[in-house]
Amino acid sequence: MADKAKFIEELQAKYTAKGEFITLGKAMLDGEVVKEVDINIPLKTINRHGLIAGATGTGKTKTLQVFAEQLSHKGIPSLVLDVKGDFSGIAEPGADIPIIKERYAKTGLPYEAQSFPVELMTISGEKGVKLRATVTEFGPLLLSKILDLNDTQSSIMSIVFKYSDDKGLPLIDLEDLKKLLQYLTDNDQGKADLKQNYGSISPASLGAILRSIVALEQQGATEFFGEPSFDVHDLLQTRDGKGVVNILRVQDIQNQPQLFSTFMLSLFAEIYMTFPEEGDTGKPKFVMFIDEAHLIFNEASKTLLAQIETMVKLIRSKGVGIYFITQVPGDVPENVLSQLGMKIQHALRGFTAKDRKEIDKAVENYPITEYYDAGQLIQNLGIGEAFITALNEKGIPTPLVHTFLISPESRMDVLTDAEVATLTNQSALVQKYEQSVNKDSAYEMLTTRMEQAVQAAAPEVKATVTKAQPSIFQEVIGSRAGQNFMSTLAREGAKFVLGMITGKRR
Repeated sequence: MADKAKFIEELQAKYTAKGEFITLGKAMLDGEVVKEVDINIPLKTINRHGLIAGATGTGKTKTLQVFAEQLSHKGIPSLVLDVKGDFSGIAEPGADIPIIKERYAKTGLPYEAQSFPVELMTISGEKGVKLRATVTEFGPLLLSKILDLNDTQSSIMSIVFKYSDDKGLPLIDLEDLKKLLQYLTDNDQGKADLKQNYGSISPASLGAILRSIVALEQQGATEFFGEPSFDVHDLLQTRDGKGVVNILRVQDIQNQPQLFSTFMLSLFAEIYMTFPEEGDTGKPKFVMFIDEAHLIFNEASKTLLAQIETMVKLIRSKGVGIYFITQVPGDVPENVLSQLGMKIQHALRGFTAKDRKEIDKAVENYPITEYYDAGQLIQNLGIGEAFITALNEKGIPTPLVHTFLISPESRMDVLTDAEVATLTNQSALVQKYEQSVNKDSAYEMLTTRMEQAVQAAAPEVKATVTKAQPSIFQEVIGSRAGQNFMSTLAREGAKFVLGMITGKRR
């Protein structure tokens, strides 16, 4: 049996904060809750990022819900990527039921069933605030990474963006970009202008770029690229002193991994470029929770992974914390894992040799403790229990502690369809971003220009144009990928032509 008095003295010293903090639960020793030891996490170090891990059914989502609630109490807004669709209940008060009363009685902490301010968001066709970005806002480098282009293709993309800037051709959506590529290779005036001032574009490289664009469109990117583009400062709302919990519902992420990675990288980049440097403010400005994080890392290309790793390292200075939620710590790349200051580890199951290796790897990354056999206990943690280690206010890792977590104060279930409708109908942000804007951009300008050129040509030239061999652009659209894409459009109706000139060009 461990020395309880020594345990209390040591853990109280390590988990007591001088500044503001949130409380996640109480310490446990030898299977009993120790009411004398609060597990407090200083707000000052929450922007040092973190990990919530554990096997299916061990309580990760409820821990995430508690974390978001506690931040909201402190006026800190958050964004939760809700992959499983089971987080929206935070918008309604929790149930006053015996099992929750019993849990709080063990901790000696007060419980008040209450709701929290919520905005529902979407990058597809679901109800909620529509998150969009323009092609121009992405820029050639970021877009090349998303499309996984090689160096030659990326240089062509840079030339295309430079041409659009010089000629005043706004690139709002992917139709604009495809039309510009067509114009620069199929139109005599476009080809001559490009060759004289910027250099020629290889037809083979163009074909590869177009195929990548079509593949991205098939994952729903036509909904994401357009205007009005989302202002990331709208993520920083508070209501009645509580931070708003922004919930991005992405239940179909398994079918859209590239689109999801596109959104994540654009969000990281936009936050980094627009949020001011915060310095040491004593608490974070904003916190992001990425559920089922392995879906990002498993599908990301090497260049995209490198970009994500860079953003994780840099974004902390903007007062932003990022928390990854996944089953095992090994789902997160080592270079990212090394940047995470807080770890909340629910139970892991050692059913296979691979599982046992993951357990050993997880335990090796914890601070050494004399109070627990971490390798054994990690397989026997109950639901709502977890190992926690964080950073104190001086940035020093706190001791590993077996924690009895508090329960959410909001509903531990999803909203009904009627409640979702009510929430979105009352949202000012939904109204702000609901309607896509259709103004002249590169697609319309170049279509008009090309039609005028054909009409002005001599009859024999028109006949030659009519009989010409298919262009690279036409070959791509006529390919299997292009046909599949067109079939999808036929099923879903005509694509919205999104875009307007806003001056947000970089």
